[in-house]
Amino acid sequence: MAEDLLDRHGLEAARCAALVGEALVGADDGELFIEHRVSESLVFDDGKMKSASFDVSDGFGLRAVAGETVAVAHSSEINEAALSRAVATVAMAGRGREGHVDVAPPGTNRALYADLDPVAEPGFGTKADLLAAIDAYARDKDPRVRQVSVGIGAERQVVNIVRADGQRLADVRPLVRLSITVMVGADGRQETGTYGMGGREPYARFIDEKAWRAGVDEALRRALVNLEAVPAPAGTFDVVLGPGWPGILLHEAIGHGLEGDFNRRQTSAFAGLMGEMVASRGVTVVDDGTIHNRRGSLSIDDEGTPSHETVLIEDGRLVGYMQDRQNARLMGMIPTGNGRRQSYAHTIMPRMTNTVMRGGDRHPDEIREGVKDGLYMVSFGGGQVDITSGKFVFSCTEGYRLRDGKIAEPVRGAMLIGNGPDALTRVAGVGNDMALDDGIGTCGKAGQWVPVGVGQPTIRINAMTVGGTEV
Repeated sequence: MAEDLLDRHGLEAARCAALVGEALVGADDGELFIEHRVSESLVFDDGKMKSASFDVSDGFGLRAVAGETVAVAHSSEINEAALSRAVATVAMAGRGREGHVDVAPPGTNRALYADLDPVAEPGFGTKADLLAAIDAYARDKDPRVRQVSVGIGAERQVVNIVRADGQRLADVRPLVRLSITVMVGADGRQETGTYGMGGREPYARFIDEKAWRAGVDEALRRALVNLEAVPAPAGTFDVVLGPGWPGILLHEAIGHGLEGDFNRRQTSAFAGLMGEMVASRGVTVVDDGTIHNRRGSLSIDDEGTPSHETVLIEDGRLVGYMQDRQNARLMGMIPTGNGRRQSYAHTIMPRMTNTVMRGGDRHPDEIREGVKDGLYMVSFGGGQVDITSGKFVFSCTEGYRLRDGKIAEPVRGAMLIGNGPDALTRVAGVGNDMALDDGIGTCGKAGQWVPVGVGQPTIRINAMTVGGTEV
């Protein structure tokens, strides 16, 4: 059972509910969000422990929503005096209005992850020894290894939500990650490869020796591939994207444009297109916050709405947006469990959870075989997206030339350039190998960062612009 944060801080439940009700007079919605978070991070770099941090934070955020207006007050002190001061501030949002707070959606009692503390187990010494062992293993793998960086981190976030009607909801959200970066060098050139894994579960699966050795091997493989890569071509090519992590392009170039706030404000490239064909037949995209133990999953969102599997694009047709309660109400739609905040000190926005393109019926080999001269991209790094136009630029961190359907030489420096809505209409093949990423995704929006997941099958996109250094 989730920890009672009211009791922890000596607050009486009925009194808190009364104060929340006072804050929301005349408002349409709002809640008291109380948070207790414990987190740790260890980084082993350059053959030594570079940093180790441990943090405990507590606080509350009180929010009132009146039409398009949102008032938020927050404090790291959790007591009645601080809450009363917050009420005085937040209550101004509904002053002079006759709003009525919406009834919260019914709960499900569905737990998508266990109530556990990954920070506490294993102990610090065991984790430090693990990082040193990973470093030693990576350095012994190949004489070309020049540098190794390993990071491990975990958190336990306890959330209590109090609504104006006295309803109380709670969630305990564990989260872990393991990240490995290997730098290799030869003939005056250096390249890196990275690999990471994580989720809302204990460390055990990721710090098993077989698992972390496989992670090192993969990071090293990627680095060595990049060491042999030739300059990427520039021009227009048919591009095949591999399964799993390349879904980050889907997340950035398409996913943000399907969040409710951008569409309500008519600033999304998808605004006003509900019910219309926005992608090729066979393309179905969902945001699914209900996948067990996944990094982006939530039993309830930060407003208390149970997470959903929300279909966004179905067989090429736009059928849904990701919604928090405010934007859903203003658009005459239903909340989808996508109301998220970075912490108690931030406001709520509609955000993605695990955004996935569903698999099709074609074998990946068949999809690649149809490309005479193109590129096969299996991993991406950073990118930039303009939500209003849908234009994006993404750097490929592992890619290959495709010649007569065969995977040929690796390339470096490839940039995929395009427009999200346009790219969806250029999808010419959807594979049957849908895969989720390995669990290290983090999404930024309006200065807030939250954990997310992505996934997709092998897909082919025709006539994409590729920036490179070879003409």
